[in-house]
Amino acid sequence: MTPPTADRVALLLRQRIKAVFRRLPKALAGGEEDLRQMRVAGRRLRVALPLLGRKPAGKRVRRSRRLLRGLTRTGGISRDLDVSVALLEEELARSGITAERRVVQGRLKAARARGRSRMAEALLDLEIARLRRDLRVLARHGDGFFAVLRRFRETRDRAGAETLALLSALGDRFDPALLHRLRRRVRRLRYAAELSGALKGQIPAGAEFRALQNELGALHDTHVLAGWLEGQARACAARGETAVSRAAAALQAIFLAASHAHHRAFLAASPEELIARALADMGQSTVGVGRRAAAGSREYSKEGRPCVY
Repeated sequence: MTPPTADRVALLLRQRIKAVFRRLPKALAGGEEDLRQMRVAGRRLRVALPLLGRKPAGKRVRRSRRLLRGLTRTGGISRDLDVSVALLEEELARSGITAERRVVQGRLKAARARGRSRMAEALLDLEIARLRRDLRVLARHGDGFFAVLRRFRETRDRAGAETLALLSALGDRFDPALLHRLRRRVRRLRYAAELSGALKGQIPAGAEFRALQNELGALHDTHVLAGWLEGQARACAARGETAVSRAAAALQAIFLAASHAHHRAFLAASPEELIARALADMGQSTVGVGRRAAAGSREYSKEGRPCVY
């Protein structure tokens, strides 16, 4: 049974808060899936707090979002290496393993182990107790239903305009840094769309955003691994490990090509049309906002810097 609108906001807020702390103990212990789910829950809650909270600009919301950012970023210390290890293992299973490739694989796994150790120490340094206290207070009351709907509209229009402007500035360039920034924006829109649908009691929303986010995520993951392999090739060459250096360089070329392939797939999906359609599904009245939004919105230069009008 769908709760009345007066209760739905608070219920959604409590659900988002519980999702973070349900995964936190095992994430702190190094559980890979729990860490991933905790980071997802943390990012969802960062989106939800200023939309659902009674005082979205208040001290507790601002502090909680800052601590959640620290939680998700710290949890990401080993995340890229976890994914890189899995991607490399898949490639070695597909194309075969040599003694030199095994050395590269072992060094990547050692880097992951060091990353997990640093992550565990960094997580313990975060103000988890402060975060729990603030969220416990925020969970007591959500804001009014119609005030929250207004915030959704404002967020959709502003964030949608900025996302389309960044996409327009990128064009068809392969710029991993800006594409990763675009991915983060698409992800936030997806979480807002899902939250809006849940608030209104509608079917799950955000499928278009999720499809683009996944393609951009695969692009990022393969590019990160290619970068690590490039560094490994240089380090091995400097130490005189010529055969291992060649193996790392060959693998680097494979994953760089994979990253470019994901970029082509992203472009082929007509991302501007997908985003515009997803914004329309969220209730946006003006779809063509990619080049300039209302007063105070931002566009991006070719270098990706925001331009204020």
